[in-house]
Amino acid sequence: METVLLTSLYGWGFVFAMMCLLWLIYRVTNKPMIVDAGWGIGLALIGMLYAWSGEGDAMRRLVLGAMTGLWGLRLGLYLLFTRVLGSHHDARYDMLEKGWGKNIPFRYFMFYQYQAVTIVIMTVPFILIAANPSPSLHWLEVAGIGVWFVSVIGQAVSDAQLHAFKSDPANKGEVCRRGLWNYSRHPNYFFEWLIWVSYFLMASVTPWGWLTLYAPAGMLYVLLRITGIPLTEENAIRSKGERYREYQRTTSAFVPWFKKNR
Repeated sequence: METVLLTSLYGWGFVFAMMCLLWLIYRVTNKPMIVDAGWGIGLALIGMLYAWSGEGDAMRRLVLGAMTGLWGLRLGLYLLFTRVLGSHHDARYDMLEKGWGKNIPFRYFMFYQYQAVTIVIMTVPFILIAANPSPSLHWLEVAGIGVWFVSVIGQAVSDAQLHAFKSDPANKGEVCRRGLWNYSRHPNYFFEWLIWVSYFLMASVTPWGWLTLYAPAGMLYVLLRITGIPLTEENAIRSKGERYREYQRTTSAFVPWFKKNR
């Protein structure tokens, strides 16, 4: 437990500094959505940091560093090029600012630091995985790696399908039903959640590792009830109206599944 606390402390110092830098970039560019890219990149960097500094089996730490690095950097760079560099504003942040009223820059600073604390809390499974001294993989770790592999591919494919759809001017105001989006309204969120399930499976074989169930459970709650699906669908209904309501009636919200009757 002491190892977890100490490692989390220097991890927090790292992401605190990173979020301060991103906040300064926001002040210059007026693009608060840069924190979205920072979330993915921060997860990648802290995952690789824990893998490098851990005292567990070297091969397991190498696998962890590769998993967190590939996943987090792909996600962060995708969000950087699509949400930050490819857009002038984000309706989600417009809604935040309306609710905040005054002191917007300070509120964004606190919002960014909230993201930093969230990263530290969510990456405790990485610390436990990196500290595991066993030279052989448990079957739950093998299952976790398999779930991770499928999830990263699924998330990348769903992101690519949505980006291709949005890049076509003819689709403006329309609802994406390409590929995975024909079976789930939010396949990218579904696979993001599964990735956290994979890390839990790998951490669960360590002492107290089962407690990290909070990571996928917390991510599921956020995606289903707070900033994931609710805000995304509110914006979609506002911009697409009845087209999106019909999509809601026929398509699973989260888990990819067969179409429903109207």
